[in-house]
Amino acid sequence: VLHLKSSRNTVPVPRHWCFKRKYLQGKRGIEKPPFDLPGFIKKTGIMEMRQALQEKEDQKTMKAKMREKVRPKLGKIDIDYQKLHDAFFKWQTKPRMTMHGDLYYEGKEFETRLKEKKPGDLTDDLRIALGMPTGPNCHRCPPPWLIAMQRYGPPPSYPNLKIPGLNAPIPDGCSFGYHAGGWGKPPVDEMGRPLYGDVFGTQSSDATNNMVDEEVDRTLWGELESESSEEEEDEDEDEEEGVEDETGLVTPAEGLVTPSGFSSIPTGVETPDMIELRKRKIESEMEGGDTPALYTILPEKKTERVGAAMMGSTHVYDMSAAMVEGRSKGWPTVVAGT
Repeated sequence: VLHLKSSRNTVPVPRHWCFKRKYLQGKRGIEKPPFDLPGFIKKTGIMEMRQALQEKEDQKTMKAKMREKVRPKLGKIDIDYQKLHDAFFKWQTKPRMTMHGDLYYEGKEFETRLKEKKPGDLTDDLRIALGMPTGPNCHRCPPPWLIAMQRYGPPPSYPNLKIPGLNAPIPDGCSFGYHAGGWGKPPVDEMGRPLYGDVFGTQSSDATNNMVDEEVDRTLWGELESESSEEEEDEDEDEEEGVEDETGLVTPAEGLVTPSGFSSIPTGVETPDMIELRKRKIESEMEGGDTPALYTILPEKKTERVGAAMMGSTHVYDMSAAMVEGRSKGWPTVVAGT
């Protein structure tokens, strides 16, 4: 069971699966409130327009109502488009939705929502009930349970909660003591060291004094470097290589010299002086000569007699001109068999 509950994206089983009564049977006598429009829709004034239209409908006679049923009128409620646009695209708020795995059960809407509450923050109603002042300087007055916390320790349910006078410094202008408006006695040991935290505010001041401003690189990311700076860097590197050591001795570079009997470039890989990327023959043919023709017009001849030929015709084409042009251009010769 523990493995199933701790698995990822699991949803708990509804608690009413073992109940004898039907689901939501206990809400039978509870009055359901009517639907209430959201606030951003109320700002458009649709409720006032509907109310005025309803009052006008009540004042009409039965004859007028029957006439409207036969020929109804449209566009009675007309709202400015800019108001509708601002209501849904500018002032619309996200409705409250449940999280993944958060199931509904009977009486869930009547529970107190403690998610908006923050431990340590006192509301004005609670301050008035405890006799504490309210207003902008209300944080200067300590709560009545601070003395008990200094004696017994901070609440175990909130180990990281900062409580002034217990594990955090008190506000400016306040002092420790048991007088009216005093913050009790700070919890310290025999050596005067705080028990639960920085109650005197010394650690925060030391941290601010020890902070060192780090150098922030404010150059633009992805900025292209100029070619002049790269050339200057190359020149500086060449100058640094040519400078001798301070002692006057030149750094030996014998291991960097290639032996005389060997060559770093293998034979047959030498770069030629001229590289011919295009065929000169094709270029010469393209540059010289006339523009090539797509077709050749064959002259037509007329014959008086069809003769004894099986597929004879009165029109004959002269192929001699086409054959001469083809031989000059190097076309293959096709010989027809008899």
